[in-house]
Amino acid sequence: QICLSLVKLLFYLAHSPLGSIVLLDFQPRQFVMVDGNLKVTDMDDASTEELSCKEDNDCTLDFPTKSFPLKCSVVGKCEGINEKKNLFNAYRYFFTYLLPHSAPPTLRPLLSDILNATGDLRYGINETLRAFEKVLHLYKSGLYLQKRPLLLKDYISLKGFRTVEGEGYKCWPSYSHLGCLLSIHSAEEAAAICNSQLQCQSFIITQHRTWTGRPLASFQSSWTDLIPDANTVVYIKRSASSGERL
Repeated sequence: QICLSLVKLLFYLAHSPLGSIVLLDFQPRQFVMVDGNLKVTDMDDASTEELSCKEDNDCTLDFPTKSFPLKCSVVGKCEGINEKKNLFNAYRYFFTYLLPHSAPPTLRPLLSDILNATGDLRYGINETLRAFEKVLHLYKSGLYLQKRPLLLKDYISLKGFRTVEGEGYKCWPSYSHLGCLLSIHSAEEAAAICNSQLQCQSFIITQHRTWTGRPLASFQSSWTDLIPDANTVVYIKRSASSGERL
């Protein structure tokens, strides 16, 4: 969410009515999240000036660990230097820390492609935004899910109830530090997750949703009783419920 929001912001800066805008003091502390969108807190160090040049050799974009040769345009400006400077700073301050983590395994190669392409400046902001939107579409639609045996049949489903949580366990990446709370595309995906975790005996699908509209599921290592809750559905492994009175 943070990286996509940043890319949308940089897309706007690259195509603003004032021209391509560069953020000269590009640091994480210069950004805040407001209602799920990343915003710049200080535009004092923003500029629409692009480096003047006479030849291509005048257009080297230098960073502490990398340098990129750019073209000198016919009007004597280094082509795309503001856009590329913003994008590489996004890569080194945000993408490298956030993109490799938390994504479903089948989407990680696509995020690695974005990471590598922006790190080498092979992608401009237009291509980067399209790549992010493709990953978001696959994630929201569930098209990233690989075909696998149907596992939900191994669970008892009880609507309008939830379990009294027994001994919980933690997992990564969880939306709660107190337990194992993950976003899912469907109950079938939740069943696959539960089956992949040795501690998991049941899970609850709530009405709470993430910014992409995916429901949250709480995975639990045990359960004791059932209590009414109109907003949840509890799924209990048949093997865990055998011998217990539902």
